[in-house]
Amino acid sequence: MENKEKQKLNLKDLSLAQIESFVTGLGAEKYRARQVAEWIFGKGAVSFQEMTNLAVDFRDKLASGARVSSLSIAAKVQSQRGDTVKYLFALEDGQAVESVLMKHDYGNSACVSTQVGCRYACRLCASGLGGFKRNLSAGEIYDQVLAMQQDSGARVSHVVLMGSGEPLENYDAVMTFIRNVSAPYGLNIGGRHITISTCGLVPGIRRLAAESLQLTLAVSLHAPNDKDRDLLMPVNKKYPLKELIPACRDYARATGRRVTFEYALVAGVNDSARHAQELARLLAGVLCHVNLIPVNPVPERGLEPPARRQVELFKSIAEQGGLTVTVRKEFGADIGAACGQLRRRVLGNEK
Repeated sequence: MENKEKQKLNLKDLSLAQIESFVTGLGAEKYRARQVAEWIFGKGAVSFQEMTNLAVDFRDKLASGARVSSLSIAAKVQSQRGDTVKYLFALEDGQAVESVLMKHDYGNSACVSTQVGCRYACRLCASGLGGFKRNLSAGEIYDQVLAMQQDSGARVSHVVLMGSGEPLENYDAVMTFIRNVSAPYGLNIGGRHITISTCGLVPGIRRLAAESLQLTLAVSLHAPNDKDRDLLMPVNKKYPLKELIPACRDYARATGRRVTFEYALVAGVNDSARHAQELARLLAGVLCHVNLIPVNPVPERGLEPPARRQVELFKSIAEQGGLTVTVRKEFGADIGAACGQLRRRVLGNEK
């Protein structure tokens, strides 16, 4: 894309109110903004010339000062079972991000990235191996969903913000994306079908609770005590469990939505009976459920999942302690679906 075009305002980065301000600034009626929003967010238009219910002169005015972004597929792999497709999308600045489309009985779930890279260096994840590069814009997040929907020909019914990056660190862009994707002019995906993941940024969790949205909060927990969590997730040193768990409890109370605690089981690290008992005590009284995930091996991290028997034992002990526990269905292990793996394989470690 030429630099002059890149410098134009990308309407996908804006909220409906901001699009209204833009179109009225062009001398058009305010209601035209919703028509434009329907085209770009709902129908996936990538040029103003596609917007056939708008006057030609208005389309020309839009094109003179704004643009509509889209993503190109740099790489794509599909699981042998056919239920998971992983994409590497090329960004305009030469960076790239990963997204995953997962086919469930209840619909199609799009897992999207919110940053290029990640600064939090969780030992369980490949996203942070190359460090943090930059935040994604609201439009770049939205374009991942549209691109997967267009490529697959299947409607996306659920969105999970669990790809590369920490969503709550890119808060404003993420919230603009969520409001657009859930709106009637967008893909009309209800808040209960949107999950936002965090490694445990307490201020962000509390800010999200005040939004009064029906989003599912997924917290990457991975250990029931500070000593083990410090090793797996360095962010715990800044926001330890004594701050994280009360914030999660308050989120559940404020929204009426149970919190999902993601717990990646690592052989010999956090998968013992003692850990399961500690977990039950830690989460007692919190409206939540625990999602156990046998860790997806990342060669650079040297972590391996426990045997199936150990996973079932951990689950049983946690349930006996009063927790609701599920074991996540495996998606895409044969295609390196852990965050960051495809990007590193295609672009190399220097990216």
